[in-house]
Amino acid sequence: MPISRFASLLFILSFVFSSNSVYTPKRRGYFRIDFPPHQYQTFDKPGYPYTFEYPIYANVLKDSTYFDSVAENPWWINIDFPGFGARIYISYKDIGKPTDLRSVGRRPDENGMTPKGKFNDNPKAAYASFEKLRDDAFKMTFKHTYKASSIEDSAFTTANGVGGEFFRVGGNAATANQFFVTDTTRHFLRGALYFDTTPNEDSLGIVNKFLEKDMNHLINTFRWKTPAPQAGK
Repeated sequence: MPISRFASLLFILSFVFSSNSVYTPKRRGYFRIDFPPHQYQTFDKPGYPYTFEYPIYANVLKDSTYFDSVAENPWWINIDFPGFGARIYISYKDIGKPTDLRSVGRRPDENGMTPKGKFNDNPKAAYASFEKLRDDAFKMTFKHTYKASSIEDSAFTTANGVGGEFFRVGGNAATANQFFVTDTTRHFLRGALYFDTTPNEDSLGIVNKFLEKDMNHLINTFRWKTPAPQAGK
């Protein structure tokens, strides 16, 4: 058989077999992340009503704003993870005190009106009970339901006697891990992990798992100190 005819036959056969083969798409790849070892340092600043351990690859910054809101008191902080573009927002509330510094001295009058004219039919609405703070924590977690594929909550009590709840949010929700710790009578602290990127469970899943271990360590080393000091004193 002439070489030209043989080559033509090979081309035809290869075309036929390739046309009948099954196409298998490749999984989408992501950049490899080199995780540092889990090592910790202590956050124990004077005047703060709490202490805990956090990773050496994270930074604790005093929070003057909470998303688009003004921080209620001086003990709100952020725990930044520059290597992962992540942040744990920490908000602290003194149970039984006004939930917003802007509410101080603005309790409703007998007509339910505050000095700024905003109607308030509950004279104690600006003063947070444990039950209200706990319910708010659940509401803020479950507002992600429309994006979440699952939400799991689990109660805990640590070896330090600190109780609270941990939330795992599955799917492409803005936050995958949240928690709160409380003594139910004086202190209430909430934490929520967010990333500075579009939520994607596939690409962020491994990072969430890594930082979840750090959040668990924070919780297990968390302790309340003296009663919360009064803001501005």
